[in-house]
Amino acid sequence: MRKLLLKTIPILILLITVSSVNSWTDLPIGNTTIWWFIYAITLFVFVKSKNYFFNQENRKFLYVLFGYLIWNIICIVRGGFVAENYWEWKNLISTTMVLLMPLSIYITTNKGIVQRILQFWLIYGLPAFFIFYFFIWTEAIGRYLIPISFLFLFFPIVNKKWKLVLVIFTSIVFISDLGARSNVIKFVVPIFFASIYYIRLLVGPKIMEIGRLLLLFLPIILFGLGLSGIFNVFKMDEYIKGDYKAVSEVEGEEREAKLTVDTRTFLYIEVLESALKHDYVLLGRTPARGNDSASFGGFLADELKTGKMERFSNEVSIMNVFTWTGLIGVLLYFSVFFKASYLAVNKSRNIFMKIMGLYVAFRWAYAWVEDYNRFDLSNIFLWISIGMCFSKSFRAMSDKEFIIWVRGIFDNRYRKLEFYIYKKRMEWVLKK
Repeated sequence: MRKLLLKTIPILILLITVSSVNSWTDLPIGNTTIWWFIYAITLFVFVKSKNYFFNQENRKFLYVLFGYLIWNIICIVRGGFVAENYWEWKNLISTTMVLLMPLSIYITTNKGIVQRILQFWLIYGLPAFFIFYFFIWTEAIGRYLIPISFLFLFFPIVNKKWKLVLVIFTSIVFISDLGARSNVIKFVVPIFFASIYYIRLLVGPKIMEIGRLLLLFLPIILFGLGLSGIFNVFKMDEYIKGDYKAVSEVEGEEREAKLTVDTRTFLYIEVLESALKHDYVLLGRTPARGNDSASFGGFLADELKTGKMERFSNEVSIMNVFTWTGLIGVLLYFSVFFKASYLAVNKSRNIFMKIMGLYVAFRWAYAWVEDYNRFDLSNIFLWISIGMCFSKSFRAMSDKEFIIWVRGIFDNRYRKLEFYIYKKRMEWVLKK
C-alpha cells in the first residue's frame, strides 16, 4: 500500500493541475462527475496516508488545524439540512471537497512526499504546459504554473540551469497577461521573499516576526478602516495617479482592463449585508448556500430557476469562508495561518522555513483580496506550505540540509546524499 500511495499521490496532483485550468480553456476536459471522483480519491489518499507518512510528533502542533477541520465538517452536516434544490446540493458537494483539503496535512508534513510531488510535476506537468498553452486563456497560465511560483521561494539555492527555467516561466506569466493581477501578485511575492536570503544577515528573527504579524493583522486593520469609511484600500484610483491598463484574454477574446479599478468593495458590501439580513454572522450559511447578490444573483434566480438572488461563491477567499462557516470559521482559519507561520518563523533552524512562514502569512493577507476557494493547484500548494510549517522535520533541518532537500527535487544525486545522511544519523542514534 505504501508503494501504491507513493505512485498515486503525484499523479493525482498532476490531474488537479489540469482541473485547475478547466474553467479557462477551449478544450472540454472531463466533467463535474469525473472531477468529483478524482477529488474524492485525492481526499481518500490523504486520509489513507496517515498510517504511512504522517509523523505523530507533529500532532501536538496541529490542534488548531484539526479544530478548523472539525468545524468545517459540522458546517457541512448542517448544509445537508439546508440544501433545497439540485444546485444547492451540487454546491454543497463541491464545497465539501474544498473544506476537507486540510486533510492533506497527512502528506504535506512529509519531506519525501513533498519532494516527490514537485519532482513528478517538473518531469511531467511542466512539459505538458506547452501542449495546454495553445488551448488555455491567458489568465489560466499563472494558475497552471503555480508550482513555479512556489519553487521561486528557494530560488537562491537552485542550480543555474533551473534558475533560468524558473525565470523563463515566470516571465511567460508576466508577459501573457498583466491584467490577471492575482497571478502576477502570486509570482512577484515569492520573488520578493526569496530575496531575503541574500540579505539574511540584516533581516533578523525580530524583523521577520514583525513582518509576519504585519501580514496577519494588516488586512483586519484595513477591513476596519474600510468599514468606518476612513480609508478603502481597494479604491486605488484615489491614491494612484495614472491610467494603467492591460489586455487580457477572456473567453478567447482580447479585452482591455483597467488595473486600478475597484472590483471588491461592492462584494464585501453584499456579503456583509446578506449575513446581517439573514442572521448567520456567527455560524455561517453552510456550504450549501451563498450570499444574497443583486449584482450576480439574477443568474441563479432566472437562468437556473432557483428563485433565489444568491451568488454561491466569490473571488475573495475570506468572503466564502465567512459565508459558509461564519465568524467562527474565519477565526479558526486565521488560527491555522497564525500557528503555522509562528512555528516556521520562530521555531525553525533554517532560513528557508522562516521565509515559508512569511509566505503563509501573505496567503492569509491575500485571502482578503482574492484566492478562489477551489480544489485546485493554488490551494494544494497553499496546504503544502502550511503543512511544511507545521512539520517538525522541515523545521529541524539546517540550512545545508534544506539545500540538499531542495536540490534533490531537481537531481537524484542529492536525494541519494540526503538518504545517506539520514542513514548515518540513524546508525549514530542507535549506537547511542
